[in-house]
Amino acid sequence: MAAGKEIRGKIKSVENTKKITKAMEMVAASKMRKAQERMRSARPYSEKIRNIASNLASANPEYTHPFLVRQDNAKTVGFIVVTTDKGLCGGMNTNALRAVTAKLRELDASGIKTEMVAIGNKGLGFLNRISAKVVSHVTQIGDTPHLDKLIGPVKVLLDAYQEGRLDAVYLVYTRFINTMKQEPVLEQLLPLASEKMTADRGSHGWDYLYEPDAATVIDELLVRYVEALIYQAVAENLASEQSARMVAMKSASENAGTVISDLRLVYNKTRQAAITKELSEIVAGAAAV
Repeated sequence: MAAGKEIRGKIKSVENTKKITKAMEMVAASKMRKAQERMRSARPYSEKIRNIASNLASANPEYTHPFLVRQDNAKTVGFIVVTTDKGLCGGMNTNALRAVTAKLRELDASGIKTEMVAIGNKGLGFLNRISAKVVSHVTQIGDTPHLDKLIGPVKVLLDAYQEGRLDAVYLVYTRFINTMKQEPVLEQLLPLASEKMTADRGSHGWDYLYEPDAATVIDELLVRYVEALIYQAVAENLASEQSARMVAMKSASENAGTVISDLRLVYNKTRQAAITKELSEIVAGAAAV
């Protein structure tokens, strides 16, 4: 029964793996609900600051913030790549990084250089492997992202754009749609797109009194607006991560159950064959006597 003992060992090993994947599925489901609540709670702030930024920017046409102006003289593009710190979440990171790779090839063919900011271990490791220029990074952001931890590394690209050293800044992350579906997104962060800055102002405009002056107020507000976009992207990515991990672990648990059933069937067949062989030998021996 050496073969039977070996099969029993495989069954035990797969059962242990199934217990781990089942536990990880339950943990991911719990974290997913919290991440979704955090993501949804950030949306009203993002929407409100978008409306305010749009109204103020259009109410003061004589002043234009650098974030609204395209820097056509620069030949460098910045990327903010948001990925996860941990794996075991299906093809989520792979899909986002594939979009980055396609864009990098397109820019490289045009002779445009790139600078990268990596948020998350997986993205940082990938960018280092392809020898991309990583100007700053942040990892181990945990289950609760904090804006003060994110803005430091990202500010490197924001300052470079304001100084005219970057032609554009792109934001790459995974957007949460529902528990079963998440999609990779590569969108232009700077210059701020007109459709993002369009607010429902109705048939009338607002007249504002600025304190201390219009430039200072609009500068601060647009910086907060860009920060809100980045925070929302990280929150969406975290919700997508937990959802993808829950689905991946659920699939792994189901596959482990299938493997266990197949191994038990093989074990029973092997055991039955061994018993039949022993009975045949006994009967043959008795007949010989």
